[in-house]
Amino acid sequence: MRSLQAPEAVVMIRPHHFTPNAQTAEDNSFQSTLNGCASAVAKQAYDEISEAVKVLRSFGVSVHLFEDESKATPDSVFPNNWFSTHAGGHVALHAMYSKNRRAERRMDVMELLKQRFRVQDLIDYSGLEQDGLFLEGTGAMVIDHLERVVYAARSNRMSDILLERFCTHFNYEPLVFDAVTADGNPIYHTNVLMCIGTDFALIGTDMISDAARRAVVIERLAHGERDVIALSTEQIGEFAGNAIELQGADGRLLAISARAVAALTPDQVARIERHATLVALEIPTIELAGGSVRCTIAGLHLSARPLEVAA
Repeated sequence: MRSLQAPEAVVMIRPHHFTPNAQTAEDNSFQSTLNGCASAVAKQAYDEISEAVKVLRSFGVSVHLFEDESKATPDSVFPNNWFSTHAGGHVALHAMYSKNRRAERRMDVMELLKQRFRVQDLIDYSGLEQDGLFLEGTGAMVIDHLERVVYAARSNRMSDILLERFCTHFNYEPLVFDAVTADGNPIYHTNVLMCIGTDFALIGTDMISDAARRAVVIERLAHGERDVIALSTEQIGEFAGNAIELQGADGRLLAISARAVAALTPDQVARIERHATLVALEIPTIELAGGSVRCTIAGLHLSARPLEVAA
């Protein structure tokens, strides 16, 4: 059975000059320092995305793959931050915190959406970067499309003002909270902390600092008998929360990194597999940039146009 929560089509970007982004390192404690030859690292990232696309397509996910040959956009492999899509044909362009990430926005991606899907409107928030307001898409927000709730951890990359505006435009309920890493730094993106599927959710509950707010988040996630699976701080550090539920040809699947799967307990794996097939993707090089599988996938929550048949 298909679900609004699990898109069957996605956009991914294959980088030709990948490298961890120096501009994002200051507030991304998940990011690592590059060791080794830059060209070799770029080739490894290129190959990791190529293989991930191949695997997802083998499960029946429709992957729209774009190339990025620019050296000016080191984080282009993470397209979910600069645009998002929403049921009813709605698309948003988002305001980005780091200046060199703003160049990731691509009109060819928008043109594909208009050609292949039913797009009714596009709301562009990018101009608010000049006012110091940022909301980095489905990195800063984890969206429950079924319950119409946006979960957002406070950070440099999530403006409360802009979140309220977004939720008003797109008819979501905002649920904002503070979440910190083991060393007390704010979680830079909500999607490293949690993942929402149709019938389950993964979340690093201990990282939500206020106990009362933590209880509210858990209660809201559990609505509709969703199975809320708590992840440890250590598992979040292995990107176990940075996953996305997708619709495949034979049912729903959870796209997640192999590193993250290795950090899960047998009980957690069993609980997830009651609801979705685990699909582990090998992206260790890309994870050096502080993001994992969820960050590399922009889900398309849009209705496809019928393909034209040549006469």
